[in-house]
Amino acid sequence: MKKVKILLDSTGDIPKEWLEKYDVSIVPLHITWPNGDKEDDDTRELKDLKEYWKKLRETDKLPVSSQPSPAEFLEIYQEAKNRGYDEILVLCISTAMSGTFNSATLASREIDIPIRVVDTKKASGVNALVAMRARELLNEGKNVEEVGKLLENEIASGRFHAVFYVSNFDYLVKGGRVSKFQGFVGNLLSINVGIYIDHKTGEMIPFKKVRGSKKAQKTLIEKIIEEVPEGSSVDVILVHADNEEGIGPLEEALKKIYNVRSPIDVSYMGKVISTHVGPGTAGFGLYWRKD
Repeated sequence: MKKVKILLDSTGDIPKEWLEKYDVSIVPLHITWPNGDKEDDDTRELKDLKEYWKKLRETDKLPVSSQPSPAEFLEIYQEAKNRGYDEILVLCISTAMSGTFNSATLASREIDIPIRVVDTKKASGVNALVAMRARELLNEGKNVEEVGKLLENEIASGRFHAVFYVSNFDYLVKGGRVSKFQGFVGNLLSINVGIYIDHKTGEMIPFKKVRGSKKAQKTLIEKIIEEVPEGSSVDVILVHADNEEGIGPLEEALKKIYNVRSPIDVSYMGKVISTHVGPGTAGFGLYWRKD
């Protein structure tokens, strides 16, 4: 069987333990603060992320994020080749949110090793589930081209879902990462906004605003039931940005509604995702198995 490296950009909020488990490496995006300070989105350590969340809460002006360059991708591809990998599968944040896919694709043309780049049309923790699914398919003996096509088909058919709520909609508005948000702007103090990443366009779509975390959690569950029938076999990953108390009720509800195939892991939103959705965000990624 060929040795295949999976690369996941840093917006795919993967649990630290999954990196070794599924042989995944992270390609970091970058953060630039208004004063010119720069840092990489390169940590999955809770201590480091807590410090970053604190900075976000205290700043008057948000930093901006930027994609990895083709040269950065090429360096990582070359390293994988040098370590004996035969093929590389790259899983990228939705092209509706970032140009990371383009950088990865350009770099893939500069090296003589099979590389398949996938636009997941998603972001955050659900992309960790895409990586998990990719490793399952690779373990069946499929090559990266076959796996890429299968993943794209599953994404297009609504097998992967990302649902979350934000407690401060200003982060999304300032970051310009939401679509169709007319009617959501205005006085949103103490308002939680439910967000769903559309599997066709890859855009973040606000779908409901409610007061209070309990109502926000309920609206996420109602949304996923619209997308995936109750009783379905699913994999779930919980994700949050400094809102651990917000994911517990979601876990309880999902276990009651679905046949959750494996233990539900928790991941943390990294620097780039946290910058755009803001501290206080909570939600989940879900993979509908249909088998």
